[in-house]
Amino acid sequence: MPVIFFDIGATLADVRTGPDGSLVLRPLPRVMAVLDALHEVRQGIISNPGPSEDDVRRVAAALHTAFPGRFSEGALLHWGVKDGRGIFDRAVASTGETAPDACVFVGEDAQERAFAREAGMRTAAHPVFALAATQNRAVLRARVALPDGRDLSELTTAMNETEAVVVQTVSERLALAMVTTEGAQALERTGFTVEPRGPVDATETFPSAQGRPAPQAPLANAPRPGR
Repeated sequence: MPVIFFDIGATLADVRTGPDGSLVLRPLPRVMAVLDALHEVRQGIISNPGPSEDDVRRVAAALHTAFPGRFSEGALLHWGVKDGRGIFDRAVASTGETAPDACVFVGEDAQERAFAREAGMRTAAHPVFALAATQNRAVLRARVALPDGRDLSELTTAMNETEAVVVQTVSERLALAMVTTEGAQALERTGFTVEPRGPVDATETFPSAQGRPAPQAPLANAPRPGR
């Protein structure tokens, strides 16, 4: 049986610091539905809470508040920096007899996914593709064109019903996306034009507005709202 490990910030949840200094995790769209669909699969965490034990306690408490009854297998919770394959090797070892290629790391950071693959794990850039990763199905970069008379809200609705995620809205008629083959076919059936451009992890990252990804801070150092 596969084991799926998730990053937290920007993958499972938005991270905020409350007025009292407490950490608050707000599950991102579609995450709870994904976790429900994977309820029979062992699930763990690989995330960087910050350098201290207090940081670990804060993030662990926020995790269990935001996701009650989930991530309850303590051996599968791994806290620390992801600047090499070490934490991913430890995660694989913590599963018991599960082979590395039956373990999946889900995280938005391309470099962290590369380290996970060095440890023999499969990877996914978004929780929506966790199941595809367990089945060794490719996730592709794609351009999705909207026909006349269709708007972006309709595209979002269609994507929410299949294995597809908008990465960037280019215009009212064009979006960049990640899709599986099944997701692309589903979008095509609903009238959108999908042009696959190759596997997601064949490139470093999708371009941001500035042409580079934003650096990821430890969770415990998350900015207060409005800052």
